[in-house]
Amino acid sequence: MSFPTIKVIVVGGGAAGFFAAIASSSPQTHITILEAGQQVLAKVRISGGGRCNVTHACFEPGIFIQNYPRGAKALRGAFTRFQARDTVGWFEAQGVKLKTEADGRMFPTTDDSATIIDCLTKAAIDGGVQIRTGAAVVSVKHKTGARNRSLFEVGLKSGEILECDRLLLATGSNPIGYRWAKEFGHQVALPVPSLFTFNISEPRLQDLAGISVDHVCLQLPMAKIKQTGPLLVTHWGLSGPVVLKLSAWGARFLYENHYQTHLLINWLSDINLEELRQQLLALKTLEKKTIVNSCPFSLPRRLWERLIIAADIEPQKRWAELSNKAINKLIVELTQGRYEIQGKGFFKEEFVTCGGVSLKEINFQTMESRFCQGLYFAGEILDIDGVTGGFNFQSAWTTGWLAGQGMKVV
Repeated sequence: MSFPTIKVIVVGGGAAGFFAAIASSSPQTHITILEAGQQVLAKVRISGGGRCNVTHACFEPGIFIQNYPRGAKALRGAFTRFQARDTVGWFEAQGVKLKTEADGRMFPTTDDSATIIDCLTKAAIDGGVQIRTGAAVVSVKHKTGARNRSLFEVGLKSGEILECDRLLLATGSNPIGYRWAKEFGHQVALPVPSLFTFNISEPRLQDLAGISVDHVCLQLPMAKIKQTGPLLVTHWGLSGPVVLKLSAWGARFLYENHYQTHLLINWLSDINLEELRQQLLALKTLEKKTIVNSCPFSLPRRLWERLIIAADIEPQKRWAELSNKAINKLIVELTQGRYEIQGKGFFKEEFVTCGGVSLKEINFQTMESRFCQGLYFAGEILDIDGVTGGFNFQSAWTTGWLAGQGMKVV
Protein backbone atom coordinates (compact mmCIF):
# COMPACT_ATOMS: atom_id res chain seq x y z
CA MET A 1 0.00 0.00 0.00
CA SER A 2 1.47 3.37 -1.01
CA PHE A 3 1.05 6.60 0.94
CA PRO A 4 0.76 10.10 -0.51
CA THR A 5 3.80 12.32 -0.12
CA ILE A 6 3.69 14.45 3.03
CA LYS A 7 5.26 17.91 2.88
CA VAL A 8 7.27 18.97 5.94
CA ILE A 9 8.69 22.44 6.49
CA VAL A 10 11.31 23.04 9.18
CA VAL A 11 11.66 26.69 10.16
CA GLY A 12 15.19 27.17 11.46
CA GLY A 13 18.45 25.71 10.17
CA GLY A 14 20.08 25.06 13.53
CA ALA A 15 21.03 21.84 15.30
CA ALA A 16 17.48 20.83 16.27
CA GLY A 17 16.00 21.74 12.88
CA PHE A 18 18.63 19.80 10.95
CA PHE A 19 18.45 16.74 13.15
CA ALA A 20 14.65 16.70 12.88
CA ALA A 21 14.79 17.02 9.10
CA ILE A 22 17.28 14.15 8.88
CA ALA A 23 15.24 11.98 11.27
CA SER A 24 12.03 12.57 9.31
CA SER A 25 13.55 11.59 5.97
CA SER A 26 11.67 8.89 4.05
CA PRO A 27 10.58 8.28 0.45
CA GLN A 28 7.09 9.53 1.32
CA THR A 29 8.24 12.71 3.09
CA HIS A 30 9.26 15.86 1.24
CA ILE A 31 11.26 18.03 3.66
CA THR A 32 12.41 21.64 3.36
CA ILE A 33 14.57 23.56 5.84
CA LEU A 34 14.03 27.33 5.76
CA GLU A 35 16.90 29.35 7.24
CA ALA A 36 16.72 33.15 7.38
CA GLY A 37 20.49 33.61 7.43
CA GLN A 38 22.97 32.97 4.68
CA GLN A 39 24.54 30.08 6.62
CA VAL A 40 22.97 27.13 8.37
CA LEU A 41 24.13 25.74 11.72
CA ALA A 42 25.68 29.06 12.75
CA LYS A 43 25.58 28.24 16.45
CA VAL A 44 27.21 24.86 15.86
CA ARG A 45 30.04 26.64 14.07
CA ILE A 46 31.01 28.89 17.00
CA SER A 47 30.21 26.58 19.91
CA GLY A 48 32.99 25.21 22.08
CA GLY A 49 35.42 27.79 20.79
CA GLY A 50 34.88 26.56 17.23
CA ARG A 51 35.25 22.89 18.22
CA CYS A 52 31.54 22.09 18.88
CA ASN A 53 30.78 20.46 22.23
CA VAL A 54 28.46 17.82 20.73
CA THR A 55 27.25 16.19 23.94
CA HIS A 56 28.38 15.00 27.38
CA ALA A 57 29.75 11.57 28.30
CA CYS A 58 27.00 10.57 30.71
CA PHE A 59 24.78 7.70 29.62
CA GLU A 60 22.36 7.48 32.54
CA PRO A 61 19.27 9.62 31.82
CA GLY A 62 18.49 10.00 35.50
CA ILE A 63 21.90 11.58 36.09
CA PHE A 64 22.01 13.48 32.79
CA ILE A 65 18.80 15.41 33.52
CA GLN A 66 20.33 16.87 36.69
CA ASN A 67 22.10 19.34 34.40
CA TYR A 68 18.88 21.02 33.26
CA PRO A 69 17.54 23.85 35.44
CA ARG A 70 14.39 23.73 33.30
CA GLY A 71 13.00 20.76 31.35
CA ALA A 72 14.51 17.88 33.35
CA LYS A 73 11.20 16.09 33.98
CA ALA A 74 10.14 16.12 30.33
CA LEU A 75 13.60 15.10 29.15
CA ARG A 76 13.82 12.08 31.43
CA GLY A 77 11.40 10.11 29.26
CA ALA A 78 12.78 11.64 26.07
CA PHE A 79 16.29 10.44 26.93
CA THR A 80 15.07 6.87 27.27
CA ARG A 81 14.33 7.07 23.53
CA PHE A 82 17.32 9.11 22.34
CA GLN A 83 20.16 10.04 24.69
CA ALA A 84 23.88 10.91 24.58
CA ARG A 85 24.85 7.32 23.76
CA ASP A 86 22.56 7.46 20.71
CA THR A 87 24.07 10.78 19.64
CA VAL A 88 27.58 9.31 19.79
CA GLY A 89 26.39 6.26 17.87
CA TRP A 90 24.66 8.33 15.21
CA PHE A 91 27.69 10.51 14.50
CA GLU A 92 30.03 7.52 14.47
CA ALA A 93 27.72 5.79 11.97
CA GLN A 94 28.24 8.86 9.76
CA GLY A 95 32.02 8.48 10.11
CA VAL A 96 32.49 11.17 12.76
CA LYS A 97 34.36 9.98 15.84
CA LEU A 98 33.98 11.84 19.11
CA LYS A 99 36.44 12.10 22.00
CA THR A 100 35.79 12.68 25.69
CA GLU A 101 37.72 15.30 27.63
CA ALA A 102 38.52 15.14 31.35
CA ASP A 103 35.41 17.10 32.33
CA GLY A 104 33.08 14.85 30.29
CA ARG A 105 32.58 17.16 27.33
CA MET A 106 32.61 15.41 23.95
CA PHE A 107 34.07 16.91 20.78
CA PRO A 108 34.85 15.63 17.30
CA THR A 109 38.39 14.22 17.22
CA THR A 110 39.18 16.86 14.59
CA ASP A 111 38.53 19.64 17.14
CA ASP A 112 36.71 21.44 14.34
CA SER A 113 33.00 22.29 14.32
CA ALA A 114 33.09 22.16 10.51
CA THR A 115 33.25 18.36 10.88
CA ILE A 116 29.82 18.39 12.53
CA ILE A 117 28.39 20.92 10.07
CA ASP A 118 29.61 18.92 7.07
CA CYS A 119 28.23 15.71 8.56
CA LEU A 120 24.76 17.14 9.21
CA THR A 121 24.62 18.87 5.83
CA LYS A 122 25.61 15.71 3.97
CA ALA A 123 23.14 13.55 5.94
CA ALA A 124 20.35 16.01 5.15
CA ILE A 125 21.16 16.17 1.44
CA ASP A 126 21.54 12.39 1.24
CA GLY A 127 18.11 12.11 2.85
CA GLY A 128 16.57 14.29 0.17
CA VAL A 129 16.14 17.37 2.39
CA GLN A 130 15.96 20.68 0.54
CA ILE A 131 17.99 23.36 2.32
CA ARG A 132 17.07 26.97 1.61
CA THR A 133 19.15 29.81 3.07
CA GLY A 134 18.19 33.48 2.95
CA ALA A 135 14.59 32.28 3.28
CA ALA A 136 13.23 34.42 6.09
CA VAL A 137 9.77 33.34 7.24
CA VAL A 138 7.44 36.20 8.19
CA SER A 139 4.19 34.34 8.83
CA VAL A 140 2.82 30.89 9.56
CA LYS A 141 -0.89 30.05 9.43
CA HIS A 142 -2.93 26.94 10.00
CA LYS A 143 -5.83 26.15 7.74
CA THR A 144 -8.04 23.23 6.79
CA GLY A 145 -7.65 21.84 3.30
CA ALA A 146 -9.67 19.37 1.26
CA ARG A 147 -11.21 16.47 3.20
CA ASN A 148 -10.48 18.36 6.43
CA ARG A 149 -6.80 17.92 5.83
CA SER A 150 -4.61 19.96 8.23
CA LEU A 151 -2.42 22.37 6.25
CA PHE A 152 0.01 25.16 7.05
CA GLU A 153 0.72 28.23 5.01
CA VAL A 154 4.23 29.63 5.38
CA GLY A 155 4.90 33.14 4.11
CA LEU A 156 8.42 34.20 3.17
CA LYS A 157 9.84 37.73 3.21
CA SER A 158 10.20 37.46 -0.56
CA GLY A 159 6.43 37.15 -0.85
CA GLU A 160 6.52 33.47 -1.71
CA ILE A 161 3.87 31.30 -0.03
CA LEU A 162 4.59 27.66 0.77
CA GLU A 163 2.21 24.98 1.97
CA CYS A 164 2.96 21.94 4.08
CA ASP A 165 1.21 19.18 6.00
CA ARG A 166 3.54 19.30 8.98
CA LEU A 167 5.38 22.28 10.36
CA LEU A 168 8.31 22.25 12.78
CA LEU A 169 9.27 25.42 14.60
CA ALA A 170 12.96 25.21 15.50
CA THR A 171 13.60 28.93 15.68
CA GLY A 172 15.74 28.92 18.83
CA SER A 173 15.34 32.01 20.99
CA ASN A 174 14.19 34.20 18.09
CA PRO A 175 11.18 36.21 19.38
CA ILE A 176 9.26 35.56 16.17
CA GLY A 177 9.08 31.85 17.03
CA TYR A 178 7.58 32.62 20.43
CA ARG A 179 5.06 34.92 18.76
CA TRP A 180 3.92 32.18 16.37
CA ALA A 181 3.66 29.70 19.25
CA LYS A 182 1.34 32.12 21.07
CA GLU A 183 -0.74 32.56 17.91
CA PHE A 184 -1.26 28.79 17.92
CA GLY A 185 -2.49 29.00 21.51
CA HIS A 186 0.69 28.07 23.40
CA GLN A 187 1.92 29.67 26.59
CA VAL A 188 5.48 30.97 26.53
CA ALA A 189 7.53 31.44 29.70
CA LEU A 190 9.28 34.81 29.47
CA PRO A 191 12.68 34.24 27.79
CA VAL A 192 15.58 35.60 29.85
CA PRO A 193 19.36 35.01 29.60
CA SER A 194 21.01 31.94 31.08
CA LEU A 195 24.72 31.01 31.28
CA PHE A 196 26.41 34.33 31.96
CA THR A 197 29.21 35.76 34.09
CA PHE A 198 28.94 38.13 37.07
CA ASN A 199 30.02 41.77 37.05
CA ILE A 200 31.50 42.51 40.47
CA SER A 201 33.55 45.59 41.36
CA GLU A 202 35.31 44.60 44.55
CA PRO A 203 38.70 45.58 46.10
CA ARG A 204 39.30 41.97 47.13
CA LEU A 205 39.32 40.96 43.44
CA GLN A 206 41.05 43.99 41.95
CA ASP A 207 44.06 43.12 39.76
CA LEU A 208 43.50 39.38 40.29
CA ALA A 209 42.24 38.69 36.75
CA GLY A 210 43.38 35.26 35.57
CA ILE A 211 43.52 33.69 39.02
CA SER A 212 41.51 30.48 39.34
CA VAL A 213 40.45 28.19 42.21
CA ASP A 214 39.29 24.63 41.55
CA HIS A 215 36.81 23.95 44.36
CA VAL A 216 34.64 26.94 45.17
CA CYS A 217 31.05 27.01 46.43
CA LEU A 218 28.91 29.98 45.36
CA GLN A 219 25.57 30.75 46.94
CA LEU A 220 22.72 33.13 46.17
CA PRO A 221 21.29 33.20 49.72
CA MET A 222 18.12 35.11 48.82
CA ALA A 223 17.24 32.41 46.28
CA LYS A 224 18.64 29.52 48.35
CA ILE A 225 20.66 28.35 45.34
CA LYS A 226 24.24 27.09 45.47
CA GLN A 227 26.72 25.48 43.10
CA THR A 228 30.24 24.11 43.41
CA GLY A 229 33.08 23.99 40.89
CA PRO A 230 36.05 25.85 39.36
CA LEU A 231 36.02 29.66 39.50
CA LEU A 232 37.93 32.22 37.46
CA VAL A 233 38.55 35.85 38.47
CA THR A 234 38.21 38.21 35.49
CA HIS A 235 38.69 41.91 34.78
CA TRP A 236 34.96 42.45 35.26
CA GLY A 237 34.27 40.07 38.14
CA LEU A 238 33.79 36.31 38.19
CA SER A 239 33.49 33.56 35.58
CA GLY A 240 34.23 29.85 35.27
CA PRO A 241 32.05 26.72 35.36
CA VAL A 242 30.65 27.35 38.86
CA VAL A 243 29.49 30.86 37.89
CA LEU A 244 27.88 29.64 34.67
CA LYS A 245 26.04 26.87 36.56
CA LEU A 246 24.82 29.28 39.22
CA SER A 247 23.67 31.76 36.56
CA ALA A 248 21.67 28.99 34.87
CA TRP A 249 19.93 27.79 38.03
CA GLY A 250 19.41 31.37 39.20
CA ALA A 251 18.52 32.83 35.78
CA ARG A 252 14.94 33.75 36.65
CA PHE A 253 15.78 35.07 40.14
CA LEU A 254 18.69 37.17 38.84
CA TYR A 255 16.56 38.62 36.03
CA GLU A 256 13.81 39.58 38.47
CA ASN A 257 16.40 41.28 40.68
CA HIS A 258 17.94 43.19 37.77
CA TYR A 259 21.17 41.21 38.19
CA GLN A 260 21.88 42.95 41.48
CA THR A 261 22.09 40.80 44.60
CA HIS A 262 24.66 39.52 47.03
CA LEU A 263 26.74 36.42 46.57
CA LEU A 264 28.44 34.28 49.22
CA ILE A 265 31.76 32.66 48.33
CA ASN A 266 33.29 29.66 50.08
CA TRP A 267 36.83 29.49 48.71
CA LEU A 268 37.43 26.21 50.56
CA SER A 269 34.34 24.17 49.72
CA ASP A 270 36.18 20.86 50.06
CA ILE A 271 37.15 21.51 53.71
CA ASN A 272 34.84 20.87 56.65
CA LEU A 273 34.25 23.99 58.79
CA GLU A 274 35.42 22.40 62.04
CA GLU A 275 38.43 20.90 60.28
CA LEU A 276 39.25 24.37 58.96
CA ARG A 277 39.09 25.86 62.43
CA GLN A 278 41.42 23.19 63.84
CA GLN A 279 43.89 23.73 60.99
CA LEU A 280 44.05 27.46 61.69
CA LEU A 281 44.37 26.98 65.45
CA ALA A 282 47.21 24.52 64.91
CA LEU A 283 49.10 27.16 62.91
CA LYS A 284 49.43 29.28 66.05
CA THR A 285 52.28 26.98 67.05
CA LEU A 286 54.31 28.34 64.11
CA GLU A 287 55.84 31.14 66.15
CA LYS A 288 58.10 32.65 63.47
CA LYS A 289 55.94 32.12 60.38
CA THR A 290 54.17 35.16 58.93
CA ILE A 291 50.58 34.59 57.88
CA VAL A 292 51.00 35.84 54.32
CA ASN A 293 53.97 33.52 53.66
CA SER A 294 52.43 30.33 55.02
CA CYS A 295 49.03 29.69 53.45
CA PRO A 296 47.87 26.21 54.49
CA PHE A 297 45.40 25.93 51.59
CA SER A 298 45.60 25.55 47.82
CA LEU A 299 44.83 29.21 47.18
CA PRO A 300 46.83 31.58 44.96
CA ARG A 301 49.12 33.73 47.10
CA ARG A 302 47.68 37.07 45.92
CA LEU A 303 44.13 35.93 46.68
CA TRP A 304 45.22 34.63 50.08
CA GLU A 305 46.76 38.01 50.87
CA ARG A 306 43.58 39.85 49.87
CA LEU A 307 41.44 37.59 52.05
CA ILE A 308 43.76 38.14 55.02
CA ILE A 309 43.52 41.91 54.61
CA ALA A 310 39.72 41.67 54.23
CA ALA A 311 39.66 39.92 57.60
CA ASP A 312 41.49 42.94 59.10
CA ILE A 313 44.68 40.96 59.63
CA GLU A 314 48.12 42.46 59.00
CA PRO A 315 49.73 40.12 56.40
CA GLN A 316 53.18 40.28 58.05
CA LYS A 317 51.73 39.34 61.41
CA ARG A 318 52.89 35.99 62.80
CA TRP A 319 50.50 33.09 63.31
CA ALA A 320 51.42 32.94 66.99
CA GLU A 321 50.13 36.50 67.43
CA LEU A 322 46.71 35.80 65.94
CA SER A 323 43.78 35.94 68.35
CA ASN A 324 40.87 33.52 68.29
CA LYS A 325 38.62 36.43 67.32
CA ALA A 326 40.82 37.14 64.31
CA ILE A 327 40.74 33.45 63.35
CA ASN A 328 36.92 33.51 63.45
CA LYS A 329 36.91 36.55 61.17
CA LEU A 330 39.29 34.84 58.75
CA ILE A 331 37.07 31.74 58.68
CA VAL A 332 34.08 33.91 57.70
CA GLU A 333 36.12 35.56 54.93
CA LEU A 334 37.29 32.19 53.62
CA THR A 335 33.92 30.44 53.72
CA GLN A 336 31.17 33.09 53.71
CA GLY A 337 32.67 36.13 52.03
CA ARG A 338 29.95 38.48 50.82
CA TYR A 339 30.28 40.02 47.34
CA GLU A 340 27.80 42.24 45.49
CA ILE A 341 26.73 41.23 41.97
CA GLN A 342 26.20 44.47 40.04
CA GLY A 343 25.24 43.10 36.65
CA LYS A 344 25.69 40.26 34.20
CA GLY A 345 28.42 39.74 31.68
CA PHE A 346 28.19 37.28 28.81
CA PHE A 347 29.62 33.89 27.93
CA LYS A 348 30.79 34.09 24.32
CA GLU A 349 30.65 30.36 23.58
CA GLU A 350 27.03 29.83 24.62
CA PHE A 351 23.88 31.80 23.92
CA VAL A 352 21.30 30.04 26.01
CA THR A 353 17.85 31.23 27.02
CA CYS A 354 15.77 30.35 30.06
CA GLY A 355 12.10 30.27 29.04
CA GLY A 356 10.13 29.29 25.97
CA VAL A 357 7.11 27.23 24.94
CA SER A 358 5.40 25.46 27.86
CA LEU A 359 6.36 21.78 27.93
CA LYS A 360 2.97 20.69 29.27
CA GLU A 361 1.49 21.67 25.92
CA ILE A 362 3.81 19.37 23.94
CA ASN A 363 3.48 15.61 23.43
CA PHE A 364 7.02 14.49 24.28
CA GLN A 365 6.54 11.21 22.44
CA THR A 366 6.44 13.08 19.13
CA MET A 367 7.09 16.78 20.00
CA GLU A 368 3.71 17.59 18.46
CA SER A 369 1.57 20.42 19.78
CA ARG A 370 -1.36 19.33 21.92
CA PHE A 371 -3.34 22.25 20.49
CA CYS A 372 -2.65 22.07 16.77
CA GLN A 373 -2.34 18.84 14.80
CA GLY A 374 0.71 18.79 12.55
CA LEU A 375 2.59 21.50 14.47
CA TYR A 376 5.88 20.42 16.10
CA PHE A 377 8.57 22.05 18.24
CA ALA A 378 12.25 21.25 18.86
CA GLY A 379 15.30 22.88 20.37
CA GLU A 380 15.67 26.10 22.28
CA ILE A 381 12.22 27.44 21.42
CA LEU A 382 11.06 25.09 24.20
CA ASP A 383 11.29 25.94 27.89
CA ILE A 384 14.39 23.76 28.26
CA ASP A 385 17.91 24.84 29.06
CA GLY A 386 20.98 23.11 30.40
CA VAL A 387 24.27 24.11 31.93
CA THR A 388 27.38 24.33 29.81
CA GLY A 389 29.09 21.11 28.78
CA GLY A 390 27.16 19.73 25.81
CA PHE A 391 23.78 19.51 27.52
CA ASN A 392 22.02 22.12 25.38
CA PHE A 393 23.12 20.42 22.18
CA GLN A 394 21.92 17.09 23.54
CA SER A 395 18.42 18.47 24.18
CA ALA A 396 18.49 19.79 20.60
CA TRP A 397 19.48 16.38 19.17
CA THR A 398 16.90 14.58 21.31
CA THR A 399 13.92 16.86 20.68
CA GLY A 400 14.90 17.10 17.02
CA TRP A 401 15.07 13.33 16.67
CA LEU A 402 11.72 12.85 18.41
CA ALA A 403 10.09 15.49 16.22
CA GLY A 404 11.57 13.94 13.10
CA GLN A 405 10.25 10.52 14.03
CA GLY A 406 6.88 12.08 14.81
CA MET A 407 6.63 13.81 11.43
CA LYS A 408 8.00 10.92 9.42
CA VAL A 409 5.90 8.86 7.01
CA VAL A 410 7.00 5.22 6.76
